[in-house]
Amino acid sequence: MRKAFSVIAGILLVAAVPPGLAAGPSVNESGLHAAAARNDAAAIRDLLSAGADIDARDGRGRTALLVATHGNRIDAAQALIEAGADVNARDDIHDSPYLYAGARGHLEILTMTLAHGADLKSINRFGGTALIPASERGHVETVRTLIEAGVDVDHVNDLGWTALLEAIILGDGGSRHQRIVDLLLAAKANVDLADREGVTPLQHARNRGYEAIEKRLVAAGAR
Repeated sequence: MRKAFSVIAGILLVAAVPPGLAAGPSVNESGLHAAAARNDAAAIRDLLSAGADIDARDGRGRTALLVATHGNRIDAAQALIEAGADVNARDDIHDSPYLYAGARGHLEILTMTLAHGADLKSINRFGGTALIPASERGHVETVRTLIEAGVDVDHVNDLGWTALLEAIILGDGGSRHQRIVDLLLAAKANVDLADREGVTPLQHARNRGYEAIEKRLVAAGAR
């Protein structure tokens, strides 16, 4: 009987705890993620002033800044970054605000992360730098920005691909990817760095019928 009473009392005690005060983020921390999602910079500043943990994690390991970055919520991201949010804090799948902004072409947030300590050598869950998915997805200005910031243009990811290879293999051969190839070549990307099967960027371009990219590679001395 005493044991049953203890269990019931425990259940009632848990039920009496207000939402947000149980195990997990505090009310302020949960509010910070919500404010970031709705791009409410004023609420973010109020919550931080009240003592919210700026780098607290949600159920997926995301900070409020990463939530803001997911939605390209520029005002929220700016408020958080200027308050000292960690631009390199990774979630459960190894995304950080810097890496995600680069991969998705969220240029304004990316620029802010670069100005506040972004780790240019950090890699995503595929072993790639921010430059590689940016090149694949055709984010021309993002690629330019990352190159100018000093990201290694010849970094090889876990698939055995560089930014140049991904721009060709996963790109569409159109004007955006042609411009990205131009940027990578101007940055002295290795035009003959092949994939794990020994297929070079030039061979991939030819196999896909990307004549404009093929011409660029040949002009750069590709074999």
